[in-house]
Amino acid sequence: MTIVDMHTHFLPKQWPDLAKKFGSQDWPWMRHTEPGKAMIMVGDKEFRPVYEALWDPSVRLEEMDRDGVDIQIMCATPVLFNYERPAHQAAECAEIFNDLALEICSHNPNRLKALAQVPLQDIDAACIEVSRAKKSGHLGVQIGNHVGNKDMDDEGLVTFLQHCASEDIPVLVHPWDMLGRDRMNKYMLQWLVAMPAETQLGVLSLILSGAFERISKDLKLCFAHGGGSFAFQLGRVDNAWKHRDIVRQDCPNIPSSYTDRFYVDSAVFSNESLDLLTKVMGDDRVMMGSDSPFPLGEQSVGKLVREHDTLSEISKRRILGENSLTFFGIE
Repeated sequence: MTIVDMHTHFLPKQWPDLAKKFGSQDWPWMRHTEPGKAMIMVGDKEFRPVYEALWDPSVRLEEMDRDGVDIQIMCATPVLFNYERPAHQAAECAEIFNDLALEICSHNPNRLKALAQVPLQDIDAACIEVSRAKKSGHLGVQIGNHVGNKDMDDEGLVTFLQHCASEDIPVLVHPWDMLGRDRMNKYMLQWLVAMPAETQLGVLSLILSGAFERISKDLKLCFAHGGGSFAFQLGRVDNAWKHRDIVRQDCPNIPSSYTDRFYVDSAVFSNESLDLLTKVMGDDRVMMGSDSPFPLGEQSVGKLVREHDTLSEISKRRILGENSLTFFGIE
């Protein structure tokens, strides 16, 4: 059985000085504090402490061996998206980080794989870069769940998803730039409350708007973090669709009927949550993803699935690897 961790993050050890390059402030950069440790900076503000597994492929591979992971798929830390920047700057950054991601993977391309990033604020540029990245060796693309006030049902974002479907490019949707920031500035509440809500918002914006009716069923789409709060709240959404016409006005079918249109990862951290998730989505729509190497990620990668006391061995095989191999077209 091939074990695949399809949701991990990377940062290059170093990259060009973007503030100097573009002549503007508050770009992300890395301040290395001691051997193997660093602080992600945004301008002069500290964003997150990190360690060498983010940029050192030898450490990454050691941790994979420790956890029994055969293949790891990495994507950019969302602070690198730069959707708020001028499109030409974000496009140049996407190309820089996409190429640096492949450099990391080159140390063991059979085990290390990457998803690209794109300048999603410019759909034409995003389509060009995702096609280039796929040809250069990326398995797919990671995008944020919104661009400013444009959610997943925005016509531009739908066009991008259609482009990915037409070129067989898998898409991972990751929450970022979370809502309610002024009310959630302590205790990592943005990550604990707003991030799951952002993910559910992304899913429901596609379902309730009727966007899924306009997107090819060939699209390979996955939402991070178990789909956020979607599975737990799906009964509430179905109930609203049945009893309120303003909920179903653009959605021709009951929301729970759309769970065959997307996948989710397994980063939910409890047996009960994973049990619910597989019942809602089906064991063929859940892929093992750890969100490593961050503190909010699974610290013993794959343990939740391997040691789950009610999942069948068939379900475990699917979640631990088979679903990801199919989704990403890995031979």
